[in-house]
Amino acid sequence: MKRLARVVHLWTGLIFGAILVVLGLTGSVLSWIHELDSMLNPGLLHVAPPAGMRDGQPMRIEPAQVQALERLLAGDARYGTPSMLELPGHAGGVFVAWYRPAAGAGKAATATAVTRQVMLDPANLTVVGERNWGEAGLTRPLLMPTLFHVHRYLVAGETGKVVVAVTGVSLALAILTGMFLWWPRMTRSAIWHALTVRHGGSWPRFNFQLHRAGGFFAAPLLLIMALSGVYFNMPQWVKPVVAVFLPLTPVSKVVNKSAPARVGIGVSAALIAAQTRFPEGRVSRISFPPDAGQPFEIRVRQPGELRQGPGATRISVDAGDGSVLRVIDPERARGGDKLLSWLFPLHTGEAFGLAGRIFVSLVGFLPLMFFVTGLVIWVKLRRKALMY
Repeated sequence: MKRLARVVHLWTGLIFGAILVVLGLTGSVLSWIHELDSMLNPGLLHVAPPAGMRDGQPMRIEPAQVQALERLLAGDARYGTPSMLELPGHAGGVFVAWYRPAAGAGKAATATAVTRQVMLDPANLTVVGERNWGEAGLTRPLLMPTLFHVHRYLVAGETGKVVVAVTGVSLALAILTGMFLWWPRMTRSAIWHALTVRHGGSWPRFNFQLHRAGGFFAAPLLLIMALSGVYFNMPQWVKPVVAVFLPLTPVSKVVNKSAPARVGIGVSAALIAAQTRFPEGRVSRISFPPDAGQPFEIRVRQPGELRQGPGATRISVDAGDGSVLRVIDPERARGGDKLLSWLFPLHTGEAFGLAGRIFVSLVGFLPLMFFVTGLVIWVKLRRKALMY
């Protein structure tokens, strides 16, 4: 059994180790994606705060302002109605209008979907700039989006998405087999030696003990990263497993229930419907109906939600009559739904505030440490085997 565990542990590390190093290092940087993106692109993502407000002060966007913005974009041939609109949460932030790729674009399995982003000043609704999210590049506007696509898809579209998910499964296997190989005899001396790192004048011994003891302490953290990473890319692999232990709410596509001939509501009415349901929440995103018969999808962050930024509360609003069709509320979710809603804030560290984000950015260096120390152990063992 130990021989099989050693083989699995070795080959998962050798085959997927380099990918895990890339994912870990990019994840460390992405822990600060919004701050770094704003710092690199102040002219694109930052504007002067509205009159009477301080930079960074919480700001609530009014429905009439969003309606005026939608009409402005829809009436301009250079833009048109966006697929999604991000609302600034603080003074100094910008509206970000997202536009879906052209029909047929990015259909290859390895192609990265490129989405146009247009940034607008909330004070006067003027366009301050734009960029293509998903376009690879090392320029200031493209650097953080490129790192995001490396981390999420290896810049390889749907194929990369699967590879990253498989890599997450391999990491989980490496952790479980590593714990099996680590397990010492149940004596005080053996446990102490398995949990401590000593140099003792021998670098090979120090390297081995760092790999072994470090693996024990890092295992829970890396297991969370592995499983959450698999879920983000391939939720259909994770949900059936979760459903065995905890109840999950089936999620189906939502369609309008109003009569097809009914005159549609404006985005301001959809926004009001969401704010009426969650008056204390902050609307962060509005997804416009992609087709006739589809509803508005409103994202809200409620006070106290574990997820920061846009939050995880979702409201589907009938585009015909403004009725609320579905609410996904993480604060009142069932066991399995709540567990899955925790994965993103745990993955990014934001569940524990600034300290959590700093901690997660340091955890991103662990795959590099384990890859290097594991490689040294493997090379040493191979040399020893070749000598005999």
